[in-house]
Amino acid sequence: MVNALIGGSLIGLAAVLLFAGIGRIAGISGISATVFKRSTDQRWALAFLIGLMVSGILVGWLLDKQPLRDLSAVNVPILLLGGLLVGVGTRLGSGCTSGHGVCGLARRSPRSLVATLTFLSVGMACATALAYLGNQL
Repeated sequence: MVNALIGGSLIGLAAVLLFAGIGRIAGISGISATVFKRSTDQRWALAFLIGLMVSGILVGWLLDKQPLRDLSAVNVPILLLGGLLVGVGTRLGSGCTSGHGVCGLARRSPRSLVATLTFLSVGMACATALAYLGNQL
């Protein structure tokens, strides 16, 4: 629980610093899209994404946590389908969980409230269905 509190606080701090520093919302889908656009504005976005990856590796190293190395248990078609559905949902929802759930709710955006409630509801329904179905997929 302490790790979740620390992690959530760091996410919130990063979102505040990004908005206060350069006026940008810390929505990862928007930041990722900025990296792939050809403009002079993409350097900050690339630095942010690299920082996300490096910090994850660094914290894993500091806490002596090993990343998932055995991929034999991974169902690749289901993994690809899940990634595709996340991308479609992000596009339909005009943003991702970080943009809506962290930044949008902090700005009291009604659209972000609806999006976040939708993310959570669908996530709970999927987790319940998977728990009920077990390893049948």
